[in-house]
Amino acid sequence: MKVAARNSPLSRAQVLEVEKELQQFFPSLKLALLFVETTGDLDLKTSLRDLDKTDFFTKEVDELVLKGFCRISIHSAKDLPENIPSELCVVAITKGVDPSDSLVMRVGETVTSLPIGALIATSSKRREENVKMIRPDFRFIDLRGKIHDRLKHLENKAADGVVVAEAAIIRLKLTHLNRIRIPGETAPLQGKLAILARREDKEMQEVFALLSST
Repeated sequence: MKVAARNSPLSRAQVLEVEKELQQFFPSLKLALLFVETTGDLDLKTSLRDLDKTDFFTKEVDELVLKGFCRISIHSAKDLPENIPSELCVVAITKGVDPSDSLVMRVGETVTSLPIGALIATSSKRREENVKMIRPDFRFIDLRGKIHDRLKHLENKAADGVVVAEAAIIRLKLTHLNRIRIPGETAPLQGKLAILARREDKEMQEVFALLSST
């Protein structure tokens, strides 16, 4: 079964997660992976703060399904645009993992030990407001790129803290990181995966209904 997904370590981990869940029902099943860079992966300058629910992170992936190169596409469910292509349908929203957000800090640091006006890296207004509930004096800078690239902000001291979805930390096996959970609401469907197929592909709809949490 050919699968389309973003070309990132996190996306690869997500695809393997889906494959493992499918193997509970089809033990010999293997997914053939086709990875692609999306507009959101290549454009690291556009801030996500004011970006609507567009296909910024999904368009190029879904096009592989629309053109018949792949049977399904796999996305972080929170990245789905408000309107997916009419020829596609969501065949599953997985149970997923921890939906919370975390504030990652350097080893030995705590929220109270960070200096007044410490810089926190995030490109989400919602996450920014939630972090302010912990320390209203924090300042914020935009943050884009793959998870490991984001964490380098701590190594090079471009930021004192980096906000990362706990689901990404779990999937990338980074649970050793020094972090605290952030209070407040998270993005809808955060931690879950969305699987899309062509609307007429009834076989994929039947197969992935086994994984759907809805």
